[in-house]
Amino acid sequence: MKHSGKIVIALAALSLLITLFFYDSMPESLAIHWNIAGNADGFGPKGIFAFVLPALAFIVPILMLFIPRLDPLKANIVKFRTSYDLFCIAITAFLVYINAISIYYNLGNAFSFTQFMAPAFGVLIYATGHMVGVAERNWFIGIRTPWTLSSEKVWKKTHKLGGKLFKASGVIAFLSLIVPQYTFILMLAPVLLSSIFLIIYSYSEYKKEQK
Repeated sequence: MKHSGKIVIALAALSLLITLFFYDSMPESLAIHWNIAGNADGFGPKGIFAFVLPALAFIVPILMLFIPRLDPLKANIVKFRTSYDLFCIAITAFLVYINAISIYYNLGNAFSFTQFMAPAFGVLIYATGHMVGVAERNWFIGIRTPWTLSSEKVWKKTHKLGGKLFKASGVIAFLSLIVPQYTFILMLAPVLLSSIFLIIYSYSEYKKEQK
């Protein structure tokens, strides 16, 4: 995407503006960590932690947009650059959203932070699946196992399957809206199981290819 860099900077700036607008209204000690149930169990000084997420919203996507320039196989990244740029926008939007609900929580509004985070996490993982499904072989982005990096065929098969699994994992995260008591499991279990399965799958496909 031609204007992806401008979009992520605009989103990061929005996150900073939201923080500055509500800064004086927030308590001096902010909730900065939540347990599985979505209740705050970690706190830190406002002067530092109010700006952590806005800073990450600037740093993370800018680094990600710069990384392709360092890759020896950067010509391959160009082939799926639109999907990669959309992922960079998605992760920036995710950080902006997390900052917004963190501020809302710290303004004295009680809710399950984990449950509020789940839909945004689902969108992010779905965007990951979209990118993974079309990713060409490179050294920085995708499912990088010794076997996918050693074989173009294994790379393509693993990423095609990985795209489907991560998209499905993103959709599953939305089920937390129906069964909130299982929010944490619905968010993380599909992603972890998919990742483990894809590592095993890439090894298995590589061994088949060698035979």
